[in-house]
Amino acid sequence: MIDFTVRRYKKLLQALLNNEYQFQTFQEFIITPQKKSIILRHDVDLLPKNSLVFAQIQASKGIKGTYYFRAVPESWDKEVILEIATLGHEIGYHYECLTTTKGDLELGIYDFQKNLSELRALVPVSTICMHGSPLSKYDSKDLWKTYKYQDYGIIAEPYFDINYDKIYYLTDTGRRWDGHKTSVRDRVNTVFTRKFHSTSEIIEVLNAAVFPNQVMFTFHPQRWNDNVLQWSKEFVMQNVKNVVKKHFFVKH
Repeated sequence: MIDFTVRRYKKLLQALLNNEYQFQTFQEFIITPQKKSIILRHDVDLLPKNSLVFAQIQASKGIKGTYYFRAVPESWDKEVILEIATLGHEIGYHYECLTTTKGDLELGIYDFQKNLSELRALVPVSTICMHGSPLSKYDSKDLWKTYKYQDYGIIAEPYFDINYDKIYYLTDTGRRWDGHKTSVRDRVNTVFTRKFHSTSEIIEVLNAAVFPNQVMFTFHPQRWNDNVLQWSKEFVMQNVKNVVKKHFFVKH
């Protein structure tokens, strides 16, 4: 079976359920972390209806996740945001304020406040997550070298508030689970050395009951498709992007 399909995603969820993990939103984990816990983080960069499909699948299995929306038309779909929230999932803000303001800190924090307020007009928001903007020279996490997100009622940001020596981190950045070599900013420092390439490898280790107890997964749902044309388009485009990022943007 080919990887990065919705069918394969369902098999991954079932393997996690079979191993009796508790599914917590990022907010829940920060407040009351469980000993055997899975955080399903979703970066809604594009195609928000793909994220809605993920949210519906999870809800049908009694699972909760966290969905981070960008303040751009290709992500910010009010109906999708509201529907995902109604299904019981956490909504957060996927900020990229220094990219959109070309590194201007004052404009960046204004942009952050404005977008956060507009999202909070729709749903409660207590966590945020940086959007990597791999083709930009600006890292939006640098906003917090000058300001404090806690001043805006935000309790946590995944790149600052998780100890990745204790919580295992898996991300489908680059449309692969070992995409760290082509990732510009979706990286964490960790003592974990185990790497996976495919979803089937993750499922195999889960079925062997040797998977870590606390794990954050990061998904980009636009990458997961059952439709052959959509799957092929994403496959080709992501491979091209990986080559560009690796040679021109990744700091080795």
